[in-house]
Amino acid sequence: MFIQIFVGSCLMLTSILVAGVSFWFMEVLLLRITPWFLREPHRPKLMLALSLAAIWSLWLVTAGVWIWAIAFRLMGLFPTLEQAVYFALVSFTTLGYGDVLLPPNWQLLGGMAAANGLLNFGLLIAVLVDALRHVRIGQIEERQRQHPRAARVDALTPKTGPAKSGGRQKEGEPR
Repeated sequence: MFIQIFVGSCLMLTSILVAGVSFWFMEVLLLRITPWFLREPHRPKLMLALSLAAIWSLWLVTAGVWIWAIAFRLMGLFPTLEQAVYFALVSFTTLGYGDVLLPPNWQLLGGMAAANGLLNFGLLIAVLVDALRHVRIGQIEERQRQHPRAARVDALTPKTGPAKSGGRQKEGEPR
């Protein structure tokens, strides 16, 4: 059991290290291309950023699956690399088992691979949302700098100035 925990922990740390290096690379790249993202037109560039982020996410999950699959194969737990990749993918995405299983004395690794997958997916979602939010807020701020008198341009732009409803103000409401 302790060997399984040690091996699983090493694989999880390796997967997290790969993700960390990948996050660092993405941040450096994002900082370098931020001026381009801030220039008009914004919408196509936001769609491009979303598409690239999705491809990057898929690559990162694939890298994590391959780390586990190669380890499973090197330990001789599966007769083929294809079975090792399949099992790692099923574990990483927590789909469940039934057709391919680890030997009983190594089954703890399946749960650790699933925990690693959940951790990676959570980190990916947090980083992607933060990166896309960073790009979008930068675009909105740049638009406001270029067009300071423009009306509210989208949902993320804070409302400023008096309300434009034209209705009467109720007693006790702030002006």
